[in-house]
Amino acid sequence: MTGDAHTPDRRLPSHPFDPDDDKLREECGVYGVFGAPDAASFVALGLHALQHRGQEAAGVAAHEGEPNGFNIVRRLGHVRDSFTTAEVIKALPGRLALGHVRYSTAGAKGATAIRDVQPLYAEFAQGGFAIAHNGNIVNADALRAELIERGSIFQSSSDTECIVHLMARSIQRSAAERMKDALRRVEGAYSIIAMTRSKMIGVRDPLGVRPLVLGRAGDAWILSSESCALDIVGAEFVRDVAPGEMVIISDDGVESQFPFQPSKPRFCVFEYVYFSRPDSVIGGLSVYETRRRIGVELAREAPVEADLICPVPDSGTPAAIGYSQESGVPYAMGIIRNQYVGRTFIEPSEQIRNMGVRLKLNVNRAVVAGKRVVLVDDSVVRGTTSRKIKEMVLDAGAAEVHLRIASPPTTWPCFYGVDTPDKEKLLAATMSEEEMRDHLGVDSLRFVSLDGLYRACGVAEGRDDRAPQFCDACFSGDYPVAPSDRIAQGRLKLAAE
Repeated sequence: MTGDAHTPDRRLPSHPFDPDDDKLREECGVYGVFGAPDAASFVALGLHALQHRGQEAAGVAAHEGEPNGFNIVRRLGHVRDSFTTAEVIKALPGRLALGHVRYSTAGAKGATAIRDVQPLYAEFAQGGFAIAHNGNIVNADALRAELIERGSIFQSSSDTECIVHLMARSIQRSAAERMKDALRRVEGAYSIIAMTRSKMIGVRDPLGVRPLVLGRAGDAWILSSESCALDIVGAEFVRDVAPGEMVIISDDGVESQFPFQPSKPRFCVFEYVYFSRPDSVIGGLSVYETRRRIGVELAREAPVEADLICPVPDSGTPAAIGYSQESGVPYAMGIIRNQYVGRTFIEPSEQIRNMGVRLKLNVNRAVVAGKRVVLVDDSVVRGTTSRKIKEMVLDAGAAEVHLRIASPPTTWPCFYGVDTPDKEKLLAATMSEEEMRDHLGVDSLRFVSLDGLYRACGVAEGRDDRAPQFCDACFSGDYPVAPSDRIAQGRLKLAAE
């Protein structure tokens, strides 16, 4: 649909916002190193590569050997602000270390409390234990209430602490066996790296919702949320940790166990859409190539007469390239992102606040002026960013603005480690596609279909509605693990009900 056929509301009142706040928030990232003389240095570099998965806080735990034992540094802010100094790394000696970057998905919302920053540490009868967790426990409220009733004293609001208390109550002797006991009580999604004085443990939930990979650098073994964080330390990618697998790394090598009831894997499909870095390989698929193929599917499903394909940087870039290649419409960087503006920019006046988006994104006027522009983005959450960017492109002289989204409409919140707005705050949950187009004020709006997304992820026949191959609950409402805490609170009614 063109501007001649429909004249959208092109002028919308401006309001302060950060374009990065209109995204589904990254979950967390975990990284562990066993067998390197300066393991904490490796972990700090790995966390740099995983910074996109959590930008509120970071922590590193290391073990030097007795009598000094465990040392832990946990700080608010970016990795570069806390873990790049020689003094900090010197305070974390040892050949075993693990780290975590965090965005709060459970526990305190808004400002992160230092007590919730991971890794968490505990002393068991068998010795010290550190744990870092990516994901979310959907029965954490029920477990927490039960544990408190039985005398547990919680030191944080993190759902990860439930695992620690469950382990403390296990009668098993080893940390690995205690963890198995604990995780059999846990519902939800988890990729965990944990560490004792002499071993490192990595485990994924039986559905494999969140990613975890195994790598090697010389004699050192590495566990990481993504393969891109292996590259930064020159490590070799060995394999993905399988859904439901526990790997135990010691001086004897890597031992693999499958202690949980087998389930059909349901890896988070949104990792391919947005969360993972494009240079990662997860589940045997290149994230970049998968996103490019999503753009190809989108061009086949939703063609439009246009002069220019333009990504909304940076997450829309691979899909925009695929859309351009399939459609034959030229690709250009019509929007430029300023990489050097952080979240802490001081906004001293209303006028400056209303310019907030321009601090990070600026339209390349010479490229878009007079053109029918197709903007390609990864998703629409609340729609505030899409509206503002559309205004900027029109202000730069574009003749038409068409919006193409490289994911299906986001209509349901995620409870597996992603901070998602409540359902009523998701634009696609409250409006039809046509209503969204009017609301956003674009000449046309189309999303890739769920089948198209599956095809881009290598499932040629599309989604099997009877047995979906991925977790796509944010699009379908088909939750592979019922979010029991939310249901008990009366805050969620499932699609099937």
